[in-house]
Amino acid sequence: MSLPNTTLAAAYEAMTLGSARLAERARGLFPSGLTHDSRHFDPYPLYVTHGQGPVKWDVDGNRYVDYFGGHGALILGHHHPVVSAAVHAAYDRGTHFGACTEAEIRWAELITQMVPSAERVRFTNSGTEATLMALRLARAYTGRSKIVHFRGHFHGWHDHVSSGYSNHFDGSATTGVLAGIADNVLMADPNDVAGIDRLFSDHKDIAAVILEPTGASFGKMPIVTSFLQHLRELTRQAGTILIFDEVVTGFRVSPGGLQQLVGITPDMTTLAKILSGGLPGGAVVGRKDIFDLLDFNVTKAQGKEKIGHQGTFNANPVSAAAGIATLEILSTTDACEKANAYGAALRSRMNEVLEDEQVKWAVHGSYSGMHIFTNPDGEDIVPSRFDAVPFVPRMINKPRHDGMPVKVRMGLLVNGVDVNTGPSGTISATHGEEEMALTVDACRATIRALKREGAIN
Repeated sequence: MSLPNTTLAAAYEAMTLGSARLAERARGLFPSGLTHDSRHFDPYPLYVTHGQGPVKWDVDGNRYVDYFGGHGALILGHHHPVVSAAVHAAYDRGTHFGACTEAEIRWAELITQMVPSAERVRFTNSGTEATLMALRLARAYTGRSKIVHFRGHFHGWHDHVSSGYSNHFDGSATTGVLAGIADNVLMADPNDVAGIDRLFSDHKDIAAVILEPTGASFGKMPIVTSFLQHLRELTRQAGTILIFDEVVTGFRVSPGGLQQLVGITPDMTTLAKILSGGLPGGAVVGRKDIFDLLDFNVTKAQGKEKIGHQGTFNANPVSAAAGIATLEILSTTDACEKANAYGAALRSRMNEVLEDEQVKWAVHGSYSGMHIFTNPDGEDIVPSRFDAVPFVPRMINKPRHDGMPVKVRMGLLVNGVDVNTGPSGTISATHGEEEMALTVDACRATIRALKREGAIN
């Protein structure tokens, strides 16, 4: 806990000496000492040893309520006993056989039973690989070259989607990406019906539209359902493939993802994170006629060139075991509903803190997500009545990691809660009243510490 005469930065450094030492070693090995951009944190990131359910411990023995959640992969929390047992059993049988396994069939059967759009499945090793394959399939199926990408939406780090997430909002190529690739990506604004209609009017060669269906960063910048409905009709009329990137939302907002909840079925869906139960893995799923382009016999019979797809660890048996165990739990329990209900209660109680402390920020989001809007423009908002949709254009153009979100995350860390530097968090089905109370207390302590430091009024 921070003390009245101690800054949050000083308190963090005093309690994380072990993390500081490891970060120094890492700087001599990795660029910025990191293996993932999202773990960037000044003065250095946290180093963790283990987790259990909704909590984790760092190398200094500090305990945190965890909302980083394995980058959203851990809907069942850390070290779930059923998932862990399945992983250990699979590992004991062998990690790689260079052959097909019955486990990959069972895994795919669960996906097709749960996800409305999943007529066929192709496993990959990550969400990035899944979106890359989805776009290639869409281009091959339609014979068209262009894709539509919404500003602020994240679909991995490959060349086709590197612009427009945190920079290059004009669609120009990011460093290392060929201009010819970027030229075939059309940037669009979320929730802008007139704008997307103009794009389709001006471009008749749009192969695919890809988006995060709850909006960028799991609803931090929300997409309204009516816009999804409009996209579905627009793409259907144009013969364009609609791709829902449900890497985050798949098996989280409901067992069948957002598409199940809103009743809008895309042509293809990309999946990862929860799909593999906390281990590496991803998949692209969708219509059989599109996936026939990956089929040896169908393409030969039709005289078409088959799309090649390899991947040493596609559907590896250990990830398959974790995925099967996780999806079986999610399909037969109320785990998703529990996480969603906790999310709604947490957002409400944190907003009560903001109103008590007379801070015009807001905690918003949907389902099992939580985002802290730090109101950088000083708008006159009421936390409990905040609507993020009108603020989406400004959120897109703001720096992703400006000073205040880092200070908020540091304050929460010092008080025993970890979120990402959004500041945002994902919730598991294992979070309960104890974690709720600790989080609300940490929110209040953070606000008061920031007031003492003069960071907020």
